Amino acid sequence: MKKAELVFIPAPALGHLVPTVEFAKCLIQRDDRFSVTILVMESPLGGSAIPAFTKSIAESNTPIRFIHLPLVDFSPSQEVHKSVEKFITESIDSHKACVKEAIVKNVLSSSVSGSLAGLVIDMFCSSMVDVGNELGVPSYLFYTSSAAFLGLMLYLPIRHAQVGRGFEEFDGDLVIPCYVNPISSSGLPTVLLNKYGGYSSFLYHGRRFKETKGLIVNTFEELESHAVKCLKNDFDNVPPVYTVGPLIDLEGESDKLDSDEIMKWLDNKPDSSVVFLCFGSMGSFGEEQVKEIASGLEQSGIRFLWSLRKPPPKDKIAEPNEYTSGAQEVLPKGFLENTKEIGLVCGWAPQKQVLAHKSVGGFVSHCGWNSILESLWFGVPIVTWPMYAEQQLNAFQMVKDLGLAVEVRSDFRNTSGEVVLRDEIARAIKSVMDGENEVRRRVKERSEQSRLAVTEGGSSFAAFGRLIDEILRNKP
Repeated sequence: MKKAELVFIPAPALGHLVPTVEFAKCLIQRDDRFSVTILVMESPLGGSAIPAFTKSIAESNTPIRFIHLPLVDFSPSQEVHKSVEKFITESIDSHKACVKEAIVKNVLSSSVSGSLAGLVIDMFCSSMVDVGNELGVPSYLFYTSSAAFLGLMLYLPIRHAQVGRGFEEFDGDLVIPCYVNPISSSGLPTVLLNKYGGYSSFLYHGRRFKETKGLIVNTFEELESHAVKCLKNDFDNVPPVYTVGPLIDLEGESDKLDSDEIMKWLDNKPDSSVVFLCFGSMGSFGEEQVKEIASGLEQSGIRFLWSLRKPPPKDKIAEPNEYTSGAQEVLPKGFLENTKEIGLVCGWAPQKQVLAHKSVGGFVSHCGWNSILESLWFGVPIVTWPMYAEQQLNAFQMVKDLGLAVEVRSDFRNTSGEVVLRDEIARAIKSVMDGENEVRRRVKERSEQSRLAVTEGGSSFAAFGRLIDEILRNKP
C-alpha cells in the first residue's frame, strides 16, 4: 500500500527549518502510514547554515527526503533592509512555480512516492496554498512561533477592517486576542510598525492562514492555555488548531570543536550556578553594548558562559561570525583576566547541551520561540533580551502573561540603537539566579508539563493523533 505523502515547505531560515524537521520526524515515528518530502529553499539573504543542517539530517538514515530547490532570480520591490519580512515573503512567493514543478516531478510522477495527502506550509509560505489548490490537495499551516502570536496574526485582518491602517507607536495600550494583558503599542515588534511592507506582509499571511485545513502550532496547551482557548473559541472561520509541541530535537546538535571545552568547563561548576548568555543564530551586539554586558557580568559576581559573536557589517543582513581573537578586541581591558575564575567567553555554543547541564541555572536569551521551549523543557528560567522578529512579544508574554521570565528592561527595543546598561544587566542576572525567585518555581512546573504533554496521554500527544486522523480523512 502506498503511503500518504506530505510535502513540507519551510521558510529558508534555520529557526523555521529545525522544528519543521522535528515535526516531520515525529509524524513518521508516530504513524508509518506517512512519508515526508521537505522542499528546501536557499536563503535569499545568503550565508545560511541550512545546507550543513540538511546534510547532517540526510546522513542520519532518516526516511525524510530532502529536495533542494534552486535559488529563484526575482525582482524585489525594495531593498531588503527596509523590511526583511517583505523581502522574504516576496522571495518565497517567487518560488511557487518551482515548488509545483518539484512536487509534480518528484512526488506525483515518482513510483517510489505515495499518494500526495497535502502540503505543510510555514507561516511565511502562505502563498503556497495556491500550489496546493492547483494540485487539488489541502494545505496545513505549521506555525513555528507561539499560539499567542498566531492569534495576533489572525487578528490583524479583523483590526485592519475596523481601523483601516496599521499600528502606530503612540496608539497606547492595545487589547489583542490571545494575550492576557494589554500591550503597549510602543512595545510592539518593529515588524508590526514597519511602513515598508512588514505590517502588510503579516496582514497578508494572517488572511491566508484561514484558507488552510488546520493550524499546527509548536506549543503545548498547558503553557498557552489562554491563547489556545482564544484561537479555538474567539475567531470566526478559523481552521482546527493542533498544539503538538514542544518539538525539540534532543539528540541532534551541530558538531563543533568548541563544545568539548565548553562542557568540560561546565562539569566543574556547582549545580544551577552558571548563567548562560546566548542570542540565537542572528543575535550579535556592537562594541558599546558588549562592554556593558561584560561589566554587568563582572558586577553581578555570578558564574557565566557567554556565547559572544561578531556582528555582520552594518550594511549587510547576515548571520554573525566568530571573533578570530577570542573577542578580546571588543571586551573591556582586563575583563577576561578579572573573570577567569567565574566565566567563559566562547563563540558558537551547543545551546541544548548547555541548557541540559546541571550547572546552568539561568539563560539570558533573545526569546526566539525555539529557545523558549528549550529553556522550559530543561527548567532554566530566562532573562528576556529580544532582538528581532516577534521576540519582543514573546518576551512580553513570558514576563507579563505567564510569569516565567525576568525582563532586562520592559520597553527595550534592540533596533533603536539604545544600550542596556551594566546596572540593569547585573540586576536581572542576580534576580533570575536567585534560588528563591518565584519564576524559578513556575518554570520547573512548566518543565514537567512540557514533558508530559508529548507522552502518551498528554495534551500534545492527543492533538497529534487528532491531526493524523484529519489529514488521512482529507486525503484526496
